[in-house]
Amino acid sequence: MAASPPPPGACLKPGRPAAGGLRIVIVGPAELPEVEAEGRRVERFLADAGHLPRIRFARREDWGPGGFAAETGPGVDLVVVLGGDGSILRTARWMGYHQVPVLGINLGTLGFLATCAPAEAESALAAVAAGRFQAIDHMMFECVVLRGGTVVQRELGLNETSLLAGPPFSMIEIALHVDGELATTYRADGLIVSTPVGSTAYNLSAGGPIVRKDLDAFVFTPLNPHTLTNRTVVDSAHRGYELVVPRPNAGSACVVDGRVVTGLMPGDRISIRRAEPRFALVETVEHGYYRTLRDKLEWGGGLRGAGGRTAASPATP
Repeated sequence: MAASPPPPGACLKPGRPAAGGLRIVIVGPAELPEVEAEGRRVERFLADAGHLPRIRFARREDWGPGGFAAETGPGVDLVVVLGGDGSILRTARWMGYHQVPVLGINLGTLGFLATCAPAEAESALAAVAAGRFQAIDHMMFECVVLRGGTVVQRELGLNETSLLAGPPFSMIEIALHVDGELATTYRADGLIVSTPVGSTAYNLSAGGPIVRKDLDAFVFTPLNPHTLTNRTVVDSAHRGYELVVPRPNAGSACVVDGRVVTGLMPGDRISIRRAEPRFALVETVEHGYYRTLRDKLEWGGGLRGAGGRTAASPATP
């Protein structure tokens, strides 16, 4: 009888060097001119180190949901993503219900989810192979749009679901039900329902809070609410949430991780629940959560002093 293929990430263990060569898929958007050169450089480094890399570059429209398992086969230990946060979100969607640990190399602008810059890629990959890393699980969600009792759209997401009022740009009402009970009705330009990992994305831009990304919670942030009492709410991901839009605008839409998944019709019900798969993001010792907040968001916590140092604390890694 043939041996069963190893599960995803079987050779990748924090605190232990990799058992043999890691099976690594290098992915990135083909539109970025620097992706090809950086991908080949990373491929050569990994091959010289005894690992088993393969490359998959594709245009943004070719990252279909759930295509990862069919394209790569079983036993992948690590996915290296070249690009920015959008590339990482597309990769999570592409992996679907077969998530594999991800290490991001930032070729974009902010790159909040990426582990390192290109100049740090080799040292980060060496640290991962040596077991000097942690794989942080992030909650994912399922968004289901029901119309007249029929499912018209089902999406697996990582960052957020947004209901946007759209043209003619008048406010809409959005009723929020929690475990079947009406919680509140927002009258606003829209509503963002974010995961913790998405709390530093659209939610943060809309004035929502930063929520530590390894927590299991949903963040509800209204967009330009009409009343002062409508403020951001953070609630447990162990509950079931449903949004109802009785009278959407002609251009109202449901957006998941920056993609318009469907326009909204009167009475549409949008169900949002925690998903079974978890998105695992690899962090090396040099790139922890709070360093990312400080570096990417200039979350200094103190006044700027001489030499660009914050006046609040001694140097920390």
